[in-house]
Amino acid sequence: MKLKIGLPFIILFIFLFVNQSIAQKGWIDLFNGKDLKDWNIKISKHEYNENYANTFRVEDGLLKVSYDGYGDFDQQYGHIFYKKPFSYYLLSVTYRFVGEQAKGGEGWALRNSGAMLHCQAPETMLKNQDFPISIEGQILGGDGIHERHTSNVCTPGTQIFYEGKLFTPHCLDSKSKTYAGDQWVTVQFLVLGDSVIKHIIDKEVVLEYTKPQIGGGNVTNYDPKVKLDGKALTSGYISLQSESHPIEFKKVKLYNLEPYANDKAKLDKVIEKLIND
Repeated sequence: MKLKIGLPFIILFIFLFVNQSIAQKGWIDLFNGKDLKDWNIKISKHEYNENYANTFRVEDGLLKVSYDGYGDFDQQYGHIFYKKPFSYYLLSVTYRFVGEQAKGGEGWALRNSGAMLHCQAPETMLKNQDFPISIEGQILGGDGIHERHTSNVCTPGTQIFYEGKLFTPHCLDSKSKTYAGDQWVTVQFLVLGDSVIKHIIDKEVVLEYTKPQIGGGNVTNYDPKVKLDGKALTSGYISLQSESHPIEFKKVKLYNLEPYANDKAKLDKVIEKLIND
């Protein structure tokens, strides 16, 4: 029997296909679920792109940060960088903490990691530099005892403005709830050049600050030529941290908002749709 497909059905199919294509336009899967292609590694006390002790690896479709090859953590802080910088974007990261902290890890690093925003280029980090000059979207897991907000901000070699004033302490807590155990958590970071950065969980802005710039302390053994205090952070690389507690990343994706940077009305409309979808 020959199947007849009516014009209304064809129109509906085309409409759904076009709508789906528009919805997906702009998203980039930074992590492909298969390997570390498109990523570069810098671990303190090691050369650029030396993946010491296989710290960063892909297993079971997950990007894992592991320390089974370490004797003592010994402040070997690591970061894995996506290959290219961005300026205007929405970054979405799905993570969970697992297992026990590596031997020798600092007490504050328990269930602690981060998504580093507006990072310096990884190849400009010196061998013994601890953290990239960047804005850290700090990720924390509950310890079962204390309140521990996630999606906070920390500032290695940088400064921010909060509620209209220069904020000089190293870290600032968000208003998120505590996420204990090994549950999956999705955090989003809306970054609009050097104008504003918003941390979002479950469609709610849990932290907002402005004017990210180079300055302050909390980073060591860096190249002075890179740390240009007062310079606005309008763009930079994105990296994920290894700070001594095992963590797994299921999704790392980015919606590129650069095409809308000069059209505020359109930019606001796209952002609203992305956050509320």
